[in-house]
Amino acid sequence: MSDSTLKSTTGPRRGGKISILVADREAIFRLGLKKLLAAEPDLRVVAQAEDTAGVIQLGARFRPDVLFVQVEILGDDLEMFLADARRECPASKVVLTASQLSDEAALRAVKAGAAGVILKSTDPHLFVRCTRRVVEGEVWLPKRQVAKLVGETQSHQARPVETLTRREKAVISCLVLGWRNREIGRQLAISEQTVKNHLRSIYDKVGVSDRLELALYAIHQRLELPPALPSPA
Repeated sequence: MSDSTLKSTTGPRRGGKISILVADREAIFRLGLKKLLAAEPDLRVVAQAEDTAGVIQLGARFRPDVLFVQVEILGDDLEMFLADARRECPASKVVLTASQLSDEAALRAVKAGAAGVILKSTDPHLFVRCTRRVVEGEVWLPKRQVAKLVGETQSHQARPVETLTRREKAVISCLVLGWRNREIGRQLAISEQTVKNHLRSIYDKVGVSDRLELALYAIHQRLELPPALPSPA
């Protein structure tokens, strides 16, 4: 198995099929992935695109649960594309597909907001597993990149996690569910600026530099966090 996931505390998806958009320059890849996914009773490809404009347009129209997007069609506009995708179809999980991708590029993509990266050469059944896992709130990366990122996180650990306060743990609990600062603040009845202050304190305590590294740290260290709460209205 060439890929693996980093598990979060997001609960199972409720009824209905998982809807998918496949974006790739190669029609044969789009067709092959569509047939592969359509063979599963809980998966359904609702749209296909061959460029980023098509992804955003069809994503806004169909609001698919998962977007499989060929990294090559993004060029140097990865961050801009992910920002557009969050704006037009905020509930969609973006998974980048690639013939080859460096560790640095894969990690940069996930840190920028992608739900994962999967190589086209991987075993076909892993595309099915990846689809289900990212919908459940997990991050999908090739194993060597998971090890690299977790290793970097551990090497920067500054002080014991026992120094985290109850409020800081509540912030982490919300963060690993993928909530933004505004949503966390609303859930905890604090201001968005207070959330940012808590995050800076947490980063310093556990030795991480951003939200993704903190989520990975919490998952890998199996932090005891408050139970998952309903999504804020």
